[in-house]
Amino acid sequence: MTFGCPKFHVFAVERIALFPNIPNGLTPQNRVIMAAMDIVLVILAFVLLAAGLLGAVVPVLPGPPLGYAGLLVLQWSGHGGFSAAFLLVWAGIAAAVTVMDYVLPSFMTRRFGGSRAASIGSFLGLLAGMFLFPPAGLILGSFLGALAGELIHNSGNGAKALKVALGAFIAFLAGSGAKLVVGGVMLFYAVRALL
Repeated sequence: MTFGCPKFHVFAVERIALFPNIPNGLTPQNRVIMAAMDIVLVILAFVLLAAGLLGAVVPVLPGPPLGYAGLLVLQWSGHGGFSAAFLLVWAGIAAAVTVMDYVLPSFMTRRFGGSRAASIGSFLGLLAGMFLFPPAGLILGSFLGALAGELIHNSGNGAKALKVALGAFIAFLAGSGAKLVVGGVMLFYAVRALL
């Protein structure tokens, strides 16, 4: 059986050599199906890794977990070649950076003397900036939200509100930078595994 097209069959069987993890002893049709599944898994892995990088600047996307899922899918495709220790270390890194990204803004806002209103304002400003004024809103939203929140809570002290907003801004930059580095390194390892 040649899927109704002898040329496709010859082309597909010749290309199977590109996929060494396909077992011998399968019919040519099953070998073609397995090669197609490998291609789909590799594409899915890189889509997840790209979404992980995008998650560094888009707060609603959990960047490191998506990038890690991309590494797992690449491993399941048979093209990763990662060790169990490598995958466990990167699971820990992805989890730590994700937790840090959620905890750091509140911590830094409080560290710089901010109130709960400033923490909430920082988060709301980040979300509003992301949708209303991308991409500059992503950077300025957290700062302006923390400033507004602190001014509402403590309207008599503009200098303190500015200091708190600066803390929220530093937290946003640190969290985004960490997610960008982790996503970039995961993508590097994925590309290296394919070469």
